[in-house]
Amino acid sequence: MKTSPAYATEDARWEALRARDAGADGHFVYAVRTTGVYCRPSAAARLPRRENVEFFDSAAAAEAAGYRSSRRTRGDRSSAAGRAALVERACRLIESSETPPHLDELAAGIGMSPFHFHRLFKAETGLTPKAYSSAYRARKLREELNAPNASSITDAIYGAGFNSNSRFYEASDQLLGMRARDYRAGGAGAVIRFAVGQCSLGAILVAQSQRGICAILLGEDPDALVRDLQDQFPKAQLVGGDAEFEQLVARVVGFVEAPSLGLNLPLDVRGTAFQERVWQALREIPPGTTVSYAQIAERIGAPKAVRAVAQACGANHLAVAIPCHRVVRRDGDLAGYRWGVERKRALLRREAEA
Repeated sequence: MKTSPAYATEDARWEALRARDAGADGHFVYAVRTTGVYCRPSAAARLPRRENVEFFDSAAAAEAAGYRSSRRTRGDRSSAAGRAALVERACRLIESSETPPHLDELAAGIGMSPFHFHRLFKAETGLTPKAYSSAYRARKLREELNAPNASSITDAIYGAGFNSNSRFYEASDQLLGMRARDYRAGGAGAVIRFAVGQCSLGAILVAQSQRGICAILLGEDPDALVRDLQDQFPKAQLVGGDAEFEQLVARVVGFVEAPSLGLNLPLDVRGTAFQERVWQALREIPPGTTVSYAQIAERIGAPKAVRAVAQACGANHLAVAIPCHRVVRRDGDLAGYRWGVERKRALLRREAEA
């Protein structure tokens, strides 16, 4: 929706609304605070009081602010499909840009104000436009570094959308958790501390990189957990944790045994843009409750990606910290937990009792 200069001010929009100006349709919508609905300027509805009216550049922006469409505007671009289409368009703009576009550029590209675009994007994806851009570039960088035909790290840096080496190296640790050279070498040079302990659910491994906790693994066999960690970082230097580190492990074990204690630890989360959207949505599920894979897909603005959501849950290496155990099938079945259904059932039971 692109606003004409003729309707650029609120006074002009109010006059268009009073006149039921059909020419203003497609340039803005108005919302009524007392009813919670929004309409086209020409809608044949009772004229609201001026102090109760709020104007938006688009129907999507009005819905992002919490308003619902009136019966007179349903069926147009104000639908959920319209919101998803706008965000999808913004995602493609981010992905096709040589360098990360500014918020103002993105908002202008889909005909919204920066404020309402930012609000809509986060409501649909679970990420801010900046976070989505960073996650996309991180994924692109990993792909470039892992490509068999990549001739140099510099080529990978430019291929991922960084327009200078200096800008990349400012952000490389946050994007990869280590230097690009080390990442390309399978984590060579990175130091990861870890320790294996015991809890009521069996063996538990906790590992920490320079950025934060990078793995919390559950299982029966401690050796298998260590091999799993080695597969994640095949050339990193794995160092057994000291007494101080074991206190951190004790905190994680305490959280497993008593979820009401909470777990506030810095996390080293690495995934694709889609995986990070899913994992962020998982962290927003309150303890003691469950949601379905389909509901998570809806929350991140990808209702058809139920299978991909399940795959993202399976790719999670941070048990309990990213609570994929709170996701169930639509019929309530607990199947599909990386560390076993019985552990999933036990975690949910403890949270329900907390």
